[in-house]
Amino acid sequence: MARFHNGQETPFRHGTSVDGDLAKQSHTMAANALVVRNVQLPRSQSGHRAAQYVRMSTDKQRYSIQNQAAVIGAYAHAHDLTIVRTYPDEGESGLQLKNRPGLKQLLDDVSSGHADFAHVLVYDVSRWGRFQDVDESAYYEYVCKKAGIKVAYCAEQFDNDGSMLSSIVKNLKRVMAAEYSRELSVKVHAGVCRFVRMGFRFGAPTGYALRRELVDEKLQSKGVLNDGDRKYLITDHVRLRPGAADEVRVVRWIFQQFLELKSETAIARELNRKFIPTNSKEPWNRAQIGRILRNENYIGNLIYNRQSFKLREKKVSNPPDLWIRSEGCLEPIVQPEVFFKVRKTILDRRVDISEAEMLTRLRRTLLKRGRLSPAIINATVGVPCAKTYIDHFGSLRQAYSLVGYTSKRDCNHIDTRQRWLDLFAGLAAQLADAFRNASVRFAFGGGPDCLLVNKEGVSFFLARWHGGEQETFAPHWSIKRRVGTPEGWIVAVRLGERNEAVLDYLLFRTTDMTGSLTRFTEMARLPHGPESFETFDALVKSLIRRLTRLGRASPARPAQRKKPLKSTRSKEKTDHARHSGSANPDRPR
Repeated sequence: MARFHNGQETPFRHGTSVDGDLAKQSHTMAANALVVRNVQLPRSQSGHRAAQYVRMSTDKQRYSIQNQAAVIGAYAHAHDLTIVRTYPDEGESGLQLKNRPGLKQLLDDVSSGHADFAHVLVYDVSRWGRFQDVDESAYYEYVCKKAGIKVAYCAEQFDNDGSMLSSIVKNLKRVMAAEYSRELSVKVHAGVCRFVRMGFRFGAPTGYALRRELVDEKLQSKGVLNDGDRKYLITDHVRLRPGAADEVRVVRWIFQQFLELKSETAIARELNRKFIPTNSKEPWNRAQIGRILRNENYIGNLIYNRQSFKLREKKVSNPPDLWIRSEGCLEPIVQPEVFFKVRKTILDRRVDISEAEMLTRLRRTLLKRGRLSPAIINATVGVPCAKTYIDHFGSLRQAYSLVGYTSKRDCNHIDTRQRWLDLFAGLAAQLADAFRNASVRFAFGGGPDCLLVNKEGVSFFLARWHGGEQETFAPHWSIKRRVGTPEGWIVAVRLGERNEAVLDYLLFRTTDMTGSLTRFTEMARLPHGPESFETFDALVKSLIRRLTRLGRASPARPAQRKKPLKSTRSKEKTDHARHSGSANPDRPR
């Protein structure tokens, strides 16, 4: 219940005391300043003190916070109780505890012994919770009772005094509250299914190049709903319609590119290169392109109930016979024959086989080709890709051993590929945050590990360590350039010995890379660098200085490193390697 001080209402806050006896004026502050203190009172002094718990979801107005507080306040006045603390949950469902911070805070205060009250006042049993397991509701009340705190339901017709009659009625009320949620869930689901069959939209956000249109009971348009907008009249409904013309063209272009045997990743890279934004202003990726290619909204169909999330339980995928489908509900963006041709291509490339069959096909490939490699596996029809074998068996070497093959090549880089891809994504996100703080305009291009600044790319690569073939030869590093890498800057994460950890970070221009594979040693390095940094933060600061200084002008090459990198080799071996490689300094040692 709201309390007033000097004619002003004090708002509800989790566990906030509003009792005047606990407020003391501070002599060092302004004359009327109040200092609220949580004081642990003896039980004899807290016997007439009460806390109220109020909860409102979105069901009915009679359960509003103000109405609950009024009834609780009347109950407290009739029983000579003073409300000193309020625990609210506004707009929260009563099905689960994890989404109710007010009740969680109340139980924490009670369990820890910090409660300075002896009563908890609740509007009725359903406001305490509509838990699907009635024992859960009883347990939370028992936690309060064990701490010597009584829970009272102010609007109920029984006194929660522990008598047999009150226990029977209270348990019946809990069952009724849980059953109400179950019945409401069934009714809502049936109603939504009926409206979907009529061609109206419910549920998740719309896809790219689609808009939500609000219509009245006569199907007359009332405008377009933006993100976050909701309808407020029962007679109004939401329909889908095609979005902006340029977005529609993008969707059609995506389908056409896929039919021309372009992968989802290649399509996303091309869209990012053209600075075409998504709905969320995030860069395009493979998953977003895949969702567009599978979305039947683009041929005018609505599909509902693919997944269920009833009563806040675990989300489950429903079989196709339970889907609710409504065809021809909106103007199609893509021709049906194009859509179904794309769907057939997607289904044909998926192979669902057991792990035993995967090994059988891998063994058959070994007998036919005489050896195995990721390229051979990926190119063989009917054999899952190399990543699938890694996901199922942990590594390619493990899959090779199960079919009796030992690779002469080092497969560590294949097994750890995902680890370094995750590192690149994290570094790119860190660099993007630094760009925002420095007011550097950028966009993601070609994936999560490439940023575009003034049409120049900042791409992340891995510089792998390779040991010397002989004791007198120095180790070297190699960088393999990806197809389609934009011109600009290269951020190379250089790995240490055996490629187990990051050694340092290198920064250089793409023009310094020779061909698709660039090799360099500690001494025979790239023509104009690279500049090395011990930490990624230092590299970011240097890169931002270059970008902000150069602006849109043609960037200069990075300055030559003043001090050579520390060498892990002895001085004698270094001198010998320098003289032996003087004729061809770019040759790996």
